[in-house]
Amino acid sequence: VWQLVELRGAEIPGTHWESLMLAKEMGFKVNPLARRVNGLKQVEDYCREMQQRRDSLPYEVDGCVIKLDDLKLQRRAGQTARAPRWAVAYKFPARQATTTVKDIRVQVGRTGALTPVAILEPVPLAGTTISRCTLHNEEELRRKDVRVGDRVLIERGGDVIPKIVKVILEARPPDAQSFVWPEACPVCGSDLFKEEEEVISRCTNLSCPARLRESLLHFASRRAMDIEGLGEALVDQLLAKGMVQDVASLYHLRQAELAALDRMADKSASNLLEQIERSKTSDLSRVLFALGIRFVGEKTAELLADAYGDIGSLMEASEEDLQRVSEVGPRVASAIRQFFGQERNRDVVRRLQEAGVEMKHEARAPRPEEGLLAGKTFVLTGTLPTLSRDEATRLISLHGGKVSSSVSRKTSFLLAGESAGSKQEKASALRIPVLDEAAFLKMIRGEEK
Repeated sequence: VWQLVELRGAEIPGTHWESLMLAKEMGFKVNPLARRVNGLKQVEDYCREMQQRRDSLPYEVDGCVIKLDDLKLQRRAGQTARAPRWAVAYKFPARQATTTVKDIRVQVGRTGALTPVAILEPVPLAGTTISRCTLHNEEELRRKDVRVGDRVLIERGGDVIPKIVKVILEARPPDAQSFVWPEACPVCGSDLFKEEEEVISRCTNLSCPARLRESLLHFASRRAMDIEGLGEALVDQLLAKGMVQDVASLYHLRQAELAALDRMADKSASNLLEQIERSKTSDLSRVLFALGIRFVGEKTAELLADAYGDIGSLMEASEEDLQRVSEVGPRVASAIRQFFGQERNRDVVRRLQEAGVEMKHEARAPRPEEGLLAGKTFVLTGTLPTLSRDEATRLISLHGGKVSSSVSRKTSFLLAGESAGSKQEKASALRIPVLDEAAFLKMIRGEEK
């Protein structure tokens, strides 16, 4: 246990250390290396001691965490959207080793991003054997000038992710050649696209085999087409047997073929086909998100569906037209235009339509100035009785409101559920109204302000 958040029927002690000791008295396991110190000198001494002891510990560590002890000071310090201001990590120097680059390969991810990867002579480092590490992108590869045959110094960033620190030039073989970056996708041969001021090249083909596995999983995910039962194991089987070539192929799967797969039977196959059939009525915004167009998340997909109403109009929209849509700037417009400019992607959309995917947009979300929650900013905390975080966020957006991750003086309401925690304390201190789910639902129905 690292922290006590709430004690029902009693108050948490005034310091972090005392709360840990209380947890220990209650029978919870507390790290025996935790220590309360006074002043920066003792902090530095402790960190040096732990660094010297790291190899004798029965688990991997990459540093220490230093926290303010006084809980009132913790609350005063607050937090950013990503991290508390009352705690800071002191990282130990990364462990390093030398090895040889055996090969450099270019991988293609779900978004089409091309990533160079160095294949290394296996070398033990920080408790594991390293045999490959990312070179991030073409620019980084050229900057470090990594070549096949080079001796390189590697380290594990944060003792987790291996990276090449530098090439040992004096050990470079005389015949080592600079790596030649591919002019087309190394998997499917499609055109590559690189935005201005970006360093990442991308394959533009939605059906590229390297992208397909992750694309299928994303397409079927709950927030996209919500095809329950189409998980990793099944997708791997479908790909291995060549039963799907793109997301549109899902709508041509047959009962007998599915029932013959491992861990599938008639009932499972029937259930999956029902889920696939049900997904055909998904709103256009979900389809747009499911297609995996770069920069088009759920909110942007909703705005595009509002603006165009059908996929045909969106496919033909120019970059200039797209930029007239709220929150769609040049970068997003360029990505959409690039996506629909590829004939293979347009073919996937056509085949989805032919399979019966409706791609209709039933209800237009109100503009921010029109919605019941216009001009209101909400922060969510705790577990709501019936709504998930995603569902609550969607409702707020649909009614013209905004959602923020942290409580501030600009927050209009805190939507709080069970185990609300420190956000509710801060909202109370700032006199920000706190709503439960019932009051929130009344508000969006217009029953109360």
